[in-house]
Formats: sequence, C-alpha cells, structure tokens
Amino acid sequence: MTTPIDQIALASDEDTATAADWETATAAVLRKSRRLGEDDADSSVWEKLARTTLDGISVAPIGQPADLEGLTTSGRPTREGDWDIRVHVVGPDAKAANEALLVDLENGATSLWLELGAGLEVADLEAVLKGVFTDLAPVVLDAPGQRLAAAEELVDLLDGVTPAPGTNLGASPALGGSDADEVVAVARLAVGKGIQGVVVDAAKLHELGASDAQELGYSIAVGVEVLRTLTGAGLSLAEALEVVEFRYAATDEQFPTIAKLRAARRLWARVAELSGATEPVQQRQHVVTSRAMMSKYDPYVNMLRGTVAAFAAGVGGAEAVTVVPFDAPLGLPNAFGRRIARNTSSLLIAESHLAKVTDPAGGAYAVEKLTDDLAVAGWQELGRIEEVGGAAAALADGSVQARVDEVVATREQLVARRKQPITGVSEFPNLAEQLPERTAHPSADEVRRYGASFEALRDEPAAAPVFLATMGPIAHHTARATFASNLFAAGGVAVTVAGPTAGPDDLVAKLDGEVVACLAGTDAAYEEWGAAAVEALRAAGVRHVILAGKPGDLAVDDSCATGLDALAFLNRTREALA
Repeated sequence: MTTPIDQIALASDEDTATAADWETATAAVLRKSRRLGEDDADSSVWEKLARTTLDGISVAPIGQPADLEGLTTSGRPTREGDWDIRVHVVGPDAKAANEALLVDLENGATSLWLELGAGLEVADLEAVLKGVFTDLAPVVLDAPGQRLAAAEELVDLLDGVTPAPGTNLGASPALGGSDADEVVAVARLAVGKGIQGVVVDAAKLHELGASDAQELGYSIAVGVEVLRTLTGAGLSLAEALEVVEFRYAATDEQFPTIAKLRAARRLWARVAELSGATEPVQQRQHVVTSRAMMSKYDPYVNMLRGTVAAFAAGVGGAEAVTVVPFDAPLGLPNAFGRRIARNTSSLLIAESHLAKVTDPAGGAYAVEKLTDDLAVAGWQELGRIEEVGGAAAALADGSVQARVDEVVATREQLVARRKQPITGVSEFPNLAEQLPERTAHPSADEVRRYGASFEALRDEPAAAPVFLATMGPIAHHTARATFASNLFAAGGVAVTVAGPTAGPDDLVAKLDGEVVACLAGTDAAYEEWGAAAVEALRAAGVRHVILAGKPGDLAVDDSCATGLDALAFLNRTREALA
C-alpha cells in the first residue's frame, strides 16, 4: 500500500546535521583529492568550491537560508500552463519552408518564427504561410533590412483574421537594425491589429559573447529606448508596454539561465514602475537555446545541451521556447534535426510535466540569491549604457562591445585551459567522425561559438601525426597516453602509438619517420629511463620531444598536463609538425 505524500517523513528527529558537519565531510573528500591541505580549516571548502561567473558573481556550492536575508525575490514566473513551442523557419526557398513548418505544426509546434532575407523574401510570405491557421498559430517576423515591408505584408495577409495571441510584426531596434521611425511605424500597425510589434533581441548580444548580466542590461536598455520612442510618438505607455516581446538565450548552465529570466522580469517591472505604469507589468519572454554553446563537431551532443537549456527556459518561466536543432552549426537543419528540436519541448511538457508548476525553482536559496545578484549586475550594466546616452549610443561608441570583448577573452582562456570543457571538441574528440551533411545556410553565421578556436584547428587537420612514445606495459602508460591522445585530437593532431615497450630501443624501433614524439609513462619510468628515451628519439630523427606530465629534469621541448593552455600547446605542436 502506498503511503500518502502528506504522511511521508522528509526528515527524522535524528537528522540534525549542521553546516559544520557538511564542511567536515566535504573537507575530507577534498583532502583525499589533494584539493585541500591537511592544515587547511574545514571552512575553506566554501572558498574552494565556490564558482565565480563571468560577471564576477560568486556562487556558493550550496544555498542556505541566510542567503536570502534582506534580498528581493520578485521576478517570479507568471506563465500558466504549457509554453509556446516556437520553431525557427528559414529558407532555402518558400516551398521547402512551407513544407517544413507544416510538418512542425502538425507534430507539436505551436508558433512560427519566420526569418526573411536568408533564402526567403517578403514576397514569399503568402506562399510560406499557405495552409497555416494564423488565428491559432502565432507568427513572429524577423526580417532584417525589410522589417516594415514584412510587417505590412503580414498585416495584409491577416486581413479578416483575428491573429493568434503572441503574433509579432518583428521590429527590432539596436542590433536588430530597426531605426526609430521603423519601430514607430511597425508598432502602430501592431496596435491597430491588437498584436505585438517589437522584439528586443538580447540573444544577438549573447551570440557575440556577452555575459548574462550584459545580456540583461542591454535588453532593458533597448526596452527603455523603445518606450521612449513609442511614447514620444504618441502611443500610450500601456500600448508601448503591450507591443514589446523580449528574446533571451538559454544555455546548458541551467541555474544561471533560470536566474537570468527571473531577473529580467524583475528589471522590466521596475522600469515600467518608474515609467508610471499603474498596473503590474509582465515581461513576455521568447527564449532561444544558445547557438554559441553548440558545436560543429560531435553535433549530437547538441541534443543534450539543447535539452538542458530548454529545461532551464521552461523552469525560468519563458512564454515561448525555441530549441535550435542540433545540426544547425552544420547548415540548414534537416527533418530529423527539426523533429528532435520540437520534441524536446514536447517531452519536457507532456512527459516530464515541467509546465505544471509555475515557478519550480522558487524558494531554492541558491536560485533566489543568484536571481538577486544578476538583477543587481544587470541594473548596473543598464546604468553604464544609460550614462553614454542609451543602447544605440553605447553600441555606436563601442563601449558595450568593449565590455563584451573582455568577457569573450576571459571565456576564451577558460575554454583554452579546458576549465570550461566542450564535449566532442576540447574533450573526448573523435578525429575519425563523419559529420552529417547538410545544405549550406543561405546567410553567414555570425555566432561566435565557444569552441571556435578548437574547431578551427579541427577544420585543418595536421598533416603528420605525433609519435606517442608509450613507456612500459599498457597498464603503466595508459592514463597519460589517453590524456595526451585526447589532447592532440582536440587540435586535429593524430597519433601513432608505440604500444608496450621495455626500453629506448623498443621506442626507436617503432618510429616511422615521425618528427614529433610524446613520452607517456609513469613517473618511475621517466626517472629510470626517460633521459635515455629522449636521447634515443633525438638520435633517430625526432626534433621535438614532448612529455606527458610535469617536465621535471628531463631535457624535453614541451610538456602537457592538466590545467595547461591547451590551445597554445596545440599550436606549438602543430608548428613543430609543420
């Protein structure tokens, strides 16, 4: 017989563990892994396990009730029920786009995000939307360079139809390219039709490398400019607030994503309040899984990244979620990629019941604290943008981009040192993989992927392999040999493996003209015959010797160990191979 949930004891009288007990238990584990010294206090675990975000926010390893003392916890999700499963539609032509979106709508998608100018044109709108019930499925336009024309065309097509809630004519200021006149003209069309007309696309800044707080501050700054522009043109504050939708990126860092979306609502509500809104204002959010976090190599891992990001978007309260297909970095997604993308949301909603609770993260100390920290950091970024005259001015003078570039440089170092590992790219690469073939995307990819530097090396594999000079039996050298092989593969460098060896003569006998060699063995083997191995390899024609591990006293040219700048090492190795 099943015990009713209200009768289950979540804690017994004997469960009296304290924070100090956790410190003691955790410290023991860290000492065993040598991350904490014997003389270090147990309380040092907080510092050792804390993580600092790219915005300089310290995230504690676990949350505590004290974290919420004096904090504001506004910004909670307000969406009731399922989120809108929004699919992205782009060329290569109107017929193919129409066929693809109809399949999407018939199999779980609930709205369309149409990109024009990348294979589709304004004149194609009618053909693209053939067979779509626009009173049921919202249509969101994205037409850089022709936003007003696209909006006018869609309004004409909607004549006699009550558009589905969430339909957006797609004016997009700042990085979106719409000037003030276009924003006003499109907004007026939207107000006349009772739909939305403006998208504040903060995901574009994310795709250039922005941090969470920078994305937040930028989005609110652009939103403020939209309100000023529209109210200055005669629209009421209520009308201006009603026509705006915000687009954010969701990454596979689920808790920062959840906190970012909650913080965004809090900041926008504060802007509305300061602007004179008399009723509470809710920010409508369209969240897109990050293109920057995706990889071209081992693209199937993108399914996992997209699932975690979609989970975070749903938990964070997004009204609409677009899961970018796993094969998007390779070109135009095919039917399989689109199916997996839309089904990701369907499974989270229908199988995991994720939309049944309005705010699943509510009350979690760590999430509430991070929400507050991000809101404060985002508001500070808004202040910096406002100081130079607003979003347009800050983009024009390069100040926003300069701050983003600083974040990009920091992230590049984390990726280079593999402290921010990318599966299939910087970790566990497969040089023998065959990438799925996809049709080229009709527009250039402007996204800076986190693994771009490693991918550039993989795009041009090294012409020659490294000789992996494995020392001793397999059981002795396998750990360092595996580490070195994976490291080389991350830079497009293949290896030839010596296998079990008993001494320098064995190593030299297995050379096959390689000019770069990497010794891989135990510390004992290095001490016993490492120097002789180096000498024998050089005498046999090897001109660049690498050691897997710390170099010590051996006369090698380079070494590789955990924590090194992998990109710099790989570039040095490729130069030696050349």
